[in-house]
Amino acid sequence: MNSPLSVSSLYDRVSRVMPKAEWMAHEADVEAIIDLKRRRNAVILAHNYQTPEIFHGVADIVGDSLALARKAVEVDADVIVLAGVHFMAETAKLLNPEKTVLIPDMGAGCSLAESITPEDVVLLRRAHPGVPVITYVNTSAAVKAASDICCTSGNAKQVVESLGAPKVLMIPDEYLAQNVARETDVEIIAWHGHCEVHELFNAQDVRDLREAHPGLMVLAHPECPPDVVAEADFAGSTAVMSDYVGQKKPARVVLLTECSMSDNVAVHHPDVEFVRPCNLCPHMKRITLSNIRKALEENRHEVTVDAAVATAARRAVERMLAI
Repeated sequence: MNSPLSVSSLYDRVSRVMPKAEWMAHEADVEAIIDLKRRRNAVILAHNYQTPEIFHGVADIVGDSLALARKAVEVDADVIVLAGVHFMAETAKLLNPEKTVLIPDMGAGCSLAESITPEDVVLLRRAHPGVPVITYVNTSAAVKAASDICCTSGNAKQVVESLGAPKVLMIPDEYLAQNVARETDVEIIAWHGHCEVHELFNAQDVRDLREAHPGLMVLAHPECPPDVVAEADFAGSTAVMSDYVGQKKPARVVLLTECSMSDNVAVHHPDVEFVRPCNLCPHMKRITLSNIRKALEENRHEVTVDAAVATAARRAVERMLAI
C-alpha cells in the first residue's frame, strides 16, 4: 500500500469531491504517512470533520466522538495519532494510558471545551446538591473528572435516562441539553456553552434552503439551536446523519454541521445531491497531512493527563461506554 501507484489509486475514493491536481499535491505526504504508520505500529483516528485526504486517505478508524471513543479501546498499536481536536486526544489517552497518543496541532481546541472549568462544576454541584452531572465529551479531562458520567450527541438521551434521576445537569452544550430535554421527561439543567460551528445556523437558513432547493431533506446536528432542529427533517450525531443518508437515500440533502462532513459522506453516495451551506471548524482544520506526518516523524505533540485526573475522568468515560 505504500507504493506510489497504490497511493495514487487512493484518489478513486475522493475523486468526486477533490480535483486530481489537489490530490497529487497530497500524495507525497500520504505515502510518507502510510510508511510511518507501518514502521511505528501507529494508527490514525480521524473525526468525521477531517478533510477527505485525511479521512479517506490515511485514517485507519473514522467516526464521530462516540465511535472514536469506543474504537480507541480496541486499538492494537503502539502509537495513536488523533486527527481531531484536543479533548478527543485526551479521551484516547484516558482509554489507552500505556500507549503514546499524539495530536498534530496543540492549538486544535474546542469552544465547548473552553466554555467550562472544573471549578464551574464544583459551583454547579453546590447550587444543585445531589443532582448528577452529565458531561459532554467535548470537554477537558479535568472537567470529565469532576463529573459523574460522560455523553456524546449520539447517546445523550440514553445516558440521561440511564441514571434514573428526575433531574440532571447536562454540561456544557446548552443547545444539546435543550434538544435532549424535548425528548425526555427528565428535567435537564443546562450550561451556557455553544459550539462555534453549529450556533451559526438559524431557522431562517433552513427555510431559505428549502425555498432554493425544492425537495431538500434537512439533517441537523443536535448542537444546533433548538429552532433549527425543529425546522429540520431529522436531527442526530454525525454518525447518525451519515447512516440516515445511507438508509433513506434522499435525492437531495443538506447536513447542518461542519463542512467536511458533507464531503466525506458524499464519497459513499454518488446518487445523492449534497447542498453545502456549511460552516468550517477552525480547530479541526488545524489538522493537516503535513502535521500528521511531522507528528509521526518527530513524536509530536504527545498528549498526557495527570494521573489523578485521569483516574476520575476515565471512570466517567467508561460509565458512558458501559451503557
